[in-house]
Amino acid sequence: MPNENTDPVFQLIKSLTRTEKRHFRLFANRQGSAEGLKFLQLFDALDGQERYDEERVLAQVPAIKKVQVANLKANLYRQLLASLRMYHAGHNLDIQLHEQLDYARVLYNRGLYQQSLRMLEKVKTAARQAEMPHIVLLVLDFEKLIEGQYITRSLRGRARELSDESSEAVAHISREHELSNLALRMYGRYLKIGHTRNQQDYEKITAYFREGLPTLAPRQAGFFEQLYFYQAHVWYYTITQNFRQCFRYAQKWVDLFEHNELMREQQAMLYLKGIHNLLVTAHNMLYYSKFEQVLAQLEAYAADPDRRTSPNIEMLLFLYLYTNRINGYFMRGEFSEGLKIVPSLLENIENFRLQMDSHRRLVFYYKIASLYFGSGQPDKAIEYLNKVIYLKEVSLREDIQCFARILNLIAHYEAGRDESLEYQIRSVYRYLGKMNDQQQMQEAIFQFLRGLGDVAPSQLKEAFIKLKDKLIRIAENPFERRPFLYLDIISWLESKIENLPVQDIIRRKFSQLK
Repeated sequence: MPNENTDPVFQLIKSLTRTEKRHFRLFANRQGSAEGLKFLQLFDALDGQERYDEERVLAQVPAIKKVQVANLKANLYRQLLASLRMYHAGHNLDIQLHEQLDYARVLYNRGLYQQSLRMLEKVKTAARQAEMPHIVLLVLDFEKLIEGQYITRSLRGRARELSDESSEAVAHISREHELSNLALRMYGRYLKIGHTRNQQDYEKITAYFREGLPTLAPRQAGFFEQLYFYQAHVWYYTITQNFRQCFRYAQKWVDLFEHNELMREQQAMLYLKGIHNLLVTAHNMLYYSKFEQVLAQLEAYAADPDRRTSPNIEMLLFLYLYTNRINGYFMRGEFSEGLKIVPSLLENIENFRLQMDSHRRLVFYYKIASLYFGSGQPDKAIEYLNKVIYLKEVSLREDIQCFARILNLIAHYEAGRDESLEYQIRSVYRYLGKMNDQQQMQEAIFQFLRGLGDVAPSQLKEAFIKLKDKLIRIAENPFERRPFLYLDIISWLESKIENLPVQDIIRRKFSQLK
């Protein structure tokens, strides 16, 4: 039996807002009485369920037979999509333009060629203004079909004009695809490995990036060519930990939208992604004044009653707001304060369970664990670290999987779980051996924790000082800084040396930065 995670009809229904559901019922009822529409009865039955249950649907709607369910669901799915297309057409220019293309086809089929051409010209003008060369190319192909087959009295000079327009559109689309392919591949590499681990990693990703990066002439580049160019650089510099350059291109990404109100409205998801990347980079640089400024910008956007809204936008706002609110707590050393938003965070994770992927849940669980650890609750930290460690899709963010295990070791030590510490160390060694991801910082922590049992209480402070000095030397190597982005081990060691809560140490450092 399909479940809520695999049944597309149930997923779609559960993603609908109240107004979208109301619109769908009106849309469906235009075809006849509600009683005679079995797919509408199926919709009402599924809408009332929390979990997909086909047997319950059959019991609730006797008019529907088991053999009819598959066809009814297929029909319901088509009707839902048609209703949503109509409902959201006013906010999606590409839907409107495709609809007008369909109308031009209807006119063409009726032999009304001049009317068809006039409509195509309007579509082409709007598509150019909205930087949609793929639609421009569709229009041009249609125009060439009409001009090439029929005497419309407009052919004089049009052959060369249409040919030049087509060549220009194809050139823009080609550059767009080259740049978007590179940006997507770089993002995929980041999701897979996180940051570069050594010189070999750096040289490999740099060669890969430069080989795939086409030349961009700013004056000839369209909006999306510039956007994908900036995106590719953001991911490259994120992977290689060059956060100054990453910040520069993330700012260019956001500025591109700030200077184009139409694109900010039409491509809100990409605009929000740019703001998020700017925030993450400011966090990595400990550039708090900029972080605070951009987070306020994101909060204001979310609170704007006149902004564009959709389930996708609301989910992204949830992801970006909570991620960066937590990062703000990290920077300020306000771990206990940050725990106050965990209940609403978990509630939203549940509310968006159909849309959220494993990677995003993994990142949130790691951040929640870090909040608990920083606030002096290692047992609760272990609870959420286990959610990361035992996630089945281990290919996602190997770096977080790795550092979750490191933090888990330290949390076991802090919780006084000495009986399982040796097992944890062996387990993590085996994991890192498989991942080929063992760095000097990890080795130093392993050796330290393994030898703690032989250290006399009176010598503990000296042992912590030695480890801290060793890690500071390790962090001088650019390729060894990656672990410190995920785990502020230096502050933890200072808390043990000074016998203070770790969040007090981080708050002190934060006050010195301001």
